[in-house]
Amino acid sequence: MPTTALFVTCVNDVAFPSTGIATVRVLERLGVAVDFPEAQTCCGQMQYNTGYPAEAKPLAEKFARDFRGYDAIVVPSGSCGAFVRDIHPRLLGSSAPPPVYELTEYLLDILETADVGAYFPHRVAYHPTCHSARLLKLGDRPARLLSRVEGLELVELPGAEECCGFGGTFSVKNPDVSAAMGADKVAHAVESGAEYLVAADNSCLMHIGGTARRSAAPVRTLHLAEVLASTKDAPYEAVAQ
Repeated sequence: MPTTALFVTCVNDVAFPSTGIATVRVLERLGVAVDFPEAQTCCGQMQYNTGYPAEAKPLAEKFARDFRGYDAIVVPSGSCGAFVRDIHPRLLGSSAPPPVYELTEYLLDILETADVGAYFPHRVAYHPTCHSARLLKLGDRPARLLSRVEGLELVELPGAEECCGFGGTFSVKNPDVSAAMGADKVAHAVESGAEYLVAADNSCLMHIGGTARRSAAPVRTLHLAEVLASTKDAPYEAVAQ
C-alpha cells in the first residue's frame, strides 16, 4: 500500500471540513492509512489564475516541501488537483508532476475499487465540473463509483457539460453572467428530479448551492466524498451533524 497523504485544500478546510473528514473515512474504510501534513496551505491557484504567478510560486514550493516523500497525495477537488498536477511543474521548472490524485482517480486507478461500501438512498445527479472534466479528464469515474452505492438512483443531468458559472475569480469579475449560468445549472438539476446534485469540487457546489437556496429550489448540493462516506451504520445525515 503506498504512503498516502490528504491535501484537503483551503476551501474545504475553511468552509467544508466535512468533505475532508469524509475523504479520510472512505480511505480508512478501505484500509488506507492517511497522513495529514499540518503545515499544508493554499496551492496557489487563486494567485496564479488572477495573474500573479510570482506570488503563486512560493506556495508551490511549500506544497512540494510539505508533501515530499509521499507515494500518493489524495485531494477531494478536481480544481486544485488539476492545478497542482499541471501548473506546479511549470512554476517549479520540473517535468515531473507531483503524485496527486483526485479522489475518484485514487479509488479506481490506484486502489482499483469501485464499491466502497457506501449507502445513500437518494436520487442523485452528477455535475462534471470544468477542471475535473476538461483538465483531469475524470470521464466516467464518478459515475462508476456512484452506480455502486447501495440505494442510490443516478439520474441524468441536462446540460451536464455546461459550466456552472463559478470559475473562481470569474464569478467576481462577471457576477451577472456567473449568476445566470448558476441559475441555469440549478434549473437543470431541478429538471432532472434529483434530490442531490453531486460534484467533485466544493467551490462549484458552493456557487450552485447558494443559487439553489436563494431560489428555494428543491435540490441540495453535496460533495461526492460525502456520498461515498455514507453507510447504513453512519448515514450522511448523521455524518453531517
